[in-house]
Amino acid sequence: MIGLCCVMLPLLHAMAQGDQKPPPKVGLVLSGGGAKGLAHIGVLKIIEEAGVKIDYVGGTSMGAIVGALYASGYSAKELDSIFRVTDFASLIQDNVPRSAKTFYEKDDSERYALGLPFNNFKVSFPQAISGGQNIYNELVRLLFHVKDVGNFNELPIPFVCIATNVETGEEVLLDSGYLPEAIMASGTFPSLFEPAEINGDILIDGGVVNNYPIHEVKALGADLIIGVDVQHDLAKRESLSSATEILLQINNYRTVNDMKEKSAETDIYIRPDIDDFSVVDFEQSLAIIDSGEKAGKAALDTLTALATLQSKKRDDQTKVVPADSLTINRLIIEGNNSYTRGYVKGKLRFDLARQISFDKLKQGTNNLAATGNFKAIRYQLLSNGLGTDLILKLKEDPNRMFIKMGAHYDDLFKSAALINLTRKNFLLKDDVASFDFILGDHIRYNLEYYVDKGAYWSFGINSTFTDFDEEIDFNLIRSNFDVIDDPNISEITLDVTDLTNQIYLQTVVREEFAFSLGLEHKLLRYSTRTLSQVAENADATFVPVSGERTFFEDSNYFSTYGRLMLDTYNDKYFPTRGLFFDGDFHFYVFSSDFNDNFKEFSIGKARLGTAFPILPQLSLNLETEGGFKLGTSGVSSFDFVLGGFGNDLINNFIPFFGYDFLSLPGNSYVKAYARLDLEVAPKNHILFTANVANVEDDLFRTGEWFTEPDFSGYGIGYGFESFLGPVQIYYSWSPQINDSNVFFSVGYWF
Repeated sequence: MIGLCCVMLPLLHAMAQGDQKPPPKVGLVLSGGGAKGLAHIGVLKIIEEAGVKIDYVGGTSMGAIVGALYASGYSAKELDSIFRVTDFASLIQDNVPRSAKTFYEKDDSERYALGLPFNNFKVSFPQAISGGQNIYNELVRLLFHVKDVGNFNELPIPFVCIATNVETGEEVLLDSGYLPEAIMASGTFPSLFEPAEINGDILIDGGVVNNYPIHEVKALGADLIIGVDVQHDLAKRESLSSATEILLQINNYRTVNDMKEKSAETDIYIRPDIDDFSVVDFEQSLAIIDSGEKAGKAALDTLTALATLQSKKRDDQTKVVPADSLTINRLIIEGNNSYTRGYVKGKLRFDLARQISFDKLKQGTNNLAATGNFKAIRYQLLSNGLGTDLILKLKEDPNRMFIKMGAHYDDLFKSAALINLTRKNFLLKDDVASFDFILGDHIRYNLEYYVDKGAYWSFGINSTFTDFDEEIDFNLIRSNFDVIDDPNISEITLDVTDLTNQIYLQTVVREEFAFSLGLEHKLLRYSTRTLSQVAENADATFVPVSGERTFFEDSNYFSTYGRLMLDTYNDKYFPTRGLFFDGDFHFYVFSSDFNDNFKEFSIGKARLGTAFPILPQLSLNLETEGGFKLGTSGVSSFDFVLGGFGNDLINNFIPFFGYDFLSLPGNSYVKAYARLDLEVAPKNHILFTANVANVEDDLFRTGEWFTEPDFSGYGIGYGFESFLGPVQIYYSWSPQINDSNVFFSVGYWF
């Protein structure tokens, strides 16, 4: 719907006849309206087409964002090009890319289905869905060319925007400061974004008190107002279907009434027909921009008449090119009370006094955001003569303790429920302590303590206890341990208990690789209750019995290890892009030697993979891996055993489709794996998998690793990304055996 002041055309004609009158100063007022504010761009295109020069701009919320960009020098066509290719969903949701997380943070984010602050034994909920970090990063980049303009009257077009003081409810006029911060504050919608802080005031969306700042634009000196109104009318009950819509309804009680007077004061009042869109319909950005253009065309005659009165038109020859690089030669950090400068600088991961891309700067702020330690990360880029100052203003999350939960089922560990307590700043700045207690068919735990120094050497301590049982072929036990040979036994239930304690140092190599050095203690116990009696004969060593339990291994092992990891997969369970490498080398130097056969030995293994799209919804994941044992020790407890399905199997148990868990043993192996992932609907995947392998003793010494694979397996499955984590079901088979398996998994692996 478009409203034009009925006296505009006669007024403009009269002004044209009066040579004694100076040309009118034109002010542009852009209202807030969420996604509907994209219609402002369409109207601006017509304003420029008519030749109207805008002398002042004022806006609120989305109107402030569009208005500030226009006031900084961007043309309407340039704004149209920028916003048409912007992924608003990613910007708003603050989706921190997986690559921004440390390996500790990746594990942490891919283990729990729910996490909440837990202070003084009380559970609380976050203030907002998003911190607005991605939006802020983009605004800083787009407005880099006016970074040193502290008085908004000195912009190419003088500008003003409105925010609300959340403590007093008063209107706050923002006409100076750092422009990205100001317009971010103006658009901080309650519950969607964290409140902004400027000059000690806590600010939220200006639309709460003044969603159409016409009087403020007139105060700048405007004689004539062009106003674009994209505000939400009061909705009917059937439209109030979400918390966002209800909050917007409450917010609109005042602004809808105010517009009755303000629209009458507007000389050229344009209201695009966008009632069918909501404030969060950013996926409809093209249609919304087009609706604004259509509304502008309805006012084209009036706009053209206005342009004839102006002695100077907007200079359309000036082109603003968003910066793609900068040189930061000084870093100033504010607000890091609980985290050291080294921690923050290490997370940013770029060198001072060297040219970096804006993507590099964005990556650094994402690294900080991925820690979850900051409610807001705001920064200013200001010239200092030689380069640019980065003034980093951190707002730490006051929550230090969290309770997290998860649930999982798979065919090996069976059902499990997890409860976690996490405490940040437990002993030192920059540290985090975490304890997982896992209940279910098998009790387990995972204790972690990590002092994170970013790109510098970090320090960690881990302790994990794992327990499970599995039906396996007794021949596997006979081939690896000196036990009684009973032809009447074909299968046994093997109980596996593993207690692992590690202390390590970790640093980042070339920003992507994580290199770790550490010491490890492992108590490894293999036992069974299947064998009720133990015999002694010439061919078998007596196996100790405790009650009815027979032990094959019950030793403490001490080792030193090194590990090199790269993980740029965009998803742990359904990767469609990225690279993966995990190389591990353990040197076992001492053992309590339950089986009296220990000599020093080493285990090395590596896994390499890539994922890439073939078609828009079809991707391919390729991986290869292998492992070997060095030394003449008779210890076989660390041999590789292939079979089954899983994402987090312990020790040297390797998943392999076509065979059940713990089926194919050997002290060395090679394996290749391929998976096609067809995303038939959002979060729904059809999976086609194939793997081949060679596994036996001394595979690399004999050259058998390079021969035709002895084992192969295939699987077809379905995957779903649920709130508990991935749901996966596979039917698998192998042409080498007359058997098949169904593997089932629900939830994140832990």
